[in-house]
Amino acid sequence: MHENVDLILTLTGGFIAALVLGYLTQRIGLSPIVGYLLAGVAVSPHTPGFVASSDMANQLAEIGVILLMFGVGLQFHFKELLAVKRVAIPGAIVQSLVATALAAYVMHVFGWSWPAGVIFGLAISVASTVVLTRVLADNGDLHTPAGHISVGWLVMEDLFTVFVLVLLPAIFGPGTEEGSVFGALLWAFVKIVGLVVFTFAIGSWAIPWLLTRIAKTGSRELFTLAVLAIALGIAVASARMFGVSMALGAFLAGMVVARSDFSVRAATEALPMRDAFAVLFFVSVGMLFDWRSVAEAPGLVLATMLVILIGKPLSALCIVLLLRYPLRTALSVSIVLAQIGEFSFILATMGRQLNILPTAASNILVAAAILSITLNPLTYRMVGYVEKRCDKFFPGFTRWVARRAAGLELDGSDSVANSGPRVNPKGPRAIIVGYGPVGRTVARLLRENEIEPVIVELNVETVQALRGENLSAIYGDATRQETLSQAGVAQARAIVLSASSIKEGNEIVRIARELNPKIRVLARTSYVRELLELRSAGADEVYSGEGEVALAMTAAILRDLGATPEQIDRERNRVRESLVEHRKAES
Repeated sequence: MHENVDLILTLTGGFIAALVLGYLTQRIGLSPIVGYLLAGVAVSPHTPGFVASSDMANQLAEIGVILLMFGVGLQFHFKELLAVKRVAIPGAIVQSLVATALAAYVMHVFGWSWPAGVIFGLAISVASTVVLTRVLADNGDLHTPAGHISVGWLVMEDLFTVFVLVLLPAIFGPGTEEGSVFGALLWAFVKIVGLVVFTFAIGSWAIPWLLTRIAKTGSRELFTLAVLAIALGIAVASARMFGVSMALGAFLAGMVVARSDFSVRAATEALPMRDAFAVLFFVSVGMLFDWRSVAEAPGLVLATMLVILIGKPLSALCIVLLLRYPLRTALSVSIVLAQIGEFSFILATMGRQLNILPTAASNILVAAAILSITLNPLTYRMVGYVEKRCDKFFPGFTRWVARRAAGLELDGSDSVANSGPRVNPKGPRAIIVGYGPVGRTVARLLRENEIEPVIVELNVETVQALRGENLSAIYGDATRQETLSQAGVAQARAIVLSASSIKEGNEIVRIARELNPKIRVLARTSYVRELLELRSAGADEVYSGEGEVALAMTAAILRDLGATPEQIDRERNRVRESLVEHRKAES
């Protein structure tokens, strides 16, 4: 009875504190994860007032870890990784090694053992999935090249962390004899392969079969229960039958469900439960924070923050630039990765369970997480400012980066990248920035009307494919003057900003007008509120997703009522002008 009371009090106190502090941090523009960590500090025995049961919180947090890993597996898609494999795979590996080596050396200087330093370095080498996606989404960069690279990079970090979680007990667990590390690694690898084969061989038909039968009942509760049972069941079976971490089992279970027809429903109906328990995970981590031990060793916190805020992003910046990406992309990727989160705590928890990490490690990680998660949204907003400062103080360097990113120095071993025309000078020319669905359609229509389109795209695979088809394509950032010059903007009749998520659209318009005052500029944007801004920058025509949907609906209604094509066109033009005038009045 006493344990039941402790459980209820822990759940109630933890959720209420997380709700209040999560709401407050969200309102002031910070990640709610900061609030959850602070909630853990508030209900911990190291602060006055209500004290939650740390044992109960840790047990509930275990469920949070399992469901968190299940969600990562459910949302993991090989296609996303393959699209940016050229930068994400080497980038994640090299950055993780650099961060681990830096942290291990720094901690060794402070008197830690090398194993403790390595595990601590691994913990701070991986960024938070929750924080990264939130920061990218809030700044409209989630579906940009920088966003795709960052997500792919993080997928590789997550996979690397999953592998480490499996290997640590095999290397440092009880019963591991000194000198048998190779055998432990080999046996761990065999068990991992066995678990993967078992999960995909059996689960690939058993799980869809079970979910199909459950779905046919029409019961939402049974379906949610089935997904949770699969996640927890495979996680526990992986530990009991194969001796590997429950986290890996949950991850594989998520991947199996993702390959079925029920991935979307599982994400929408079952994963809210994951979010609730994940909150308790952060609360349980916050409960470990003891400000007194941090006050006794402020140098360790400072050293950790230097690795996270300088070491990690600097290594990522160098990697992305060396792989010939634009400066803005490199800055965006490096800065958004300069934080730590859920996997850091999972690794640290295992390090404590294996008696490798000292007690102070948890306090340092919690302090570093709170600081880095708080600073990350703020520092990410400075990407544009940093890029302009680099242009001003290091113009030679930025020009060199821009030339490489514009495709002037693509890998000579890549025959596709260096074959085919860069820009075809024959006939009238139009430049299309972005080659998404809209860009592809515009390019096809232009070619059908004997107008040569020149594509400016930041996806190198897309550029290589276009050149392989003997089409004109430039790999580069359209906000750079060198890129638009290479695309031939001075001789072009028109330039089309085809992607609604194009950043710095005003800058593209300004540069195009500067290089060719007579060029016709057509831009696409998502929201009506952005119409006036692009018009003011010099765009001749701006089409917003919101406005065009309203116009299409209006035209359909007028057509049904018998309006002539001339009347519909006249009404369409009137509505477009009224939208612009409305935005002027609001501003």
